[in-house]
Amino acid sequence: MKVNQLIININGEQPAALMAFYRDVVGLPPHPDRSRESTLIAGGAELVFDSHSEVHGRTRQPQRILLNLFVDDLAAEQARIEAQGVTFIRTAGREPWGGVVSTFADRDGNYCQLIEFRPE
Repeated sequence: MKVNQLIININGEQPAALMAFYRDVVGLPPHPDRSRESTLIAGGAELVFDSHSEVHGRTRQPQRILLNLFVDDLAAEQARIEAQGVTFIRTAGREPWGGVVSTFADRDGNYCQLIEFRPE
C-alpha cells in the first residue's frame, strides 16, 4: 500500500475546545490552508477535530490510541505545557528502545505522549 497522506480524526462533543487545547496548550500549528480551520499539523500528519454521533463525554479507554509527539527537548516542552495547568501522569519514563516518555491527558481524557528519542 502506498499511503499519500495521514489524517487523524479526533472526535469529541466539543471539537472546537479540544482543538483549542492542542493548538493553544500543546502548541500544534494550524493547517496553512485557512479553509481547513479544524485541522492542526503534527509532524507530517494532520489532526482533524470533529464531532461524532456516537462520541459522548470523556474517553473510557485513554490507552487505546496514544498520540505520540516526538520532540527535541522533552523537559522544555513538558515544562511549557505544565505551566499552562496540565498535569502529567507519567514523567520522563525511559523505554528500553531509547525513548524517554512523558504522558498527559487532553481535555477529553485521551492520552498524549511527548517522546524524546535518546538511545544510550
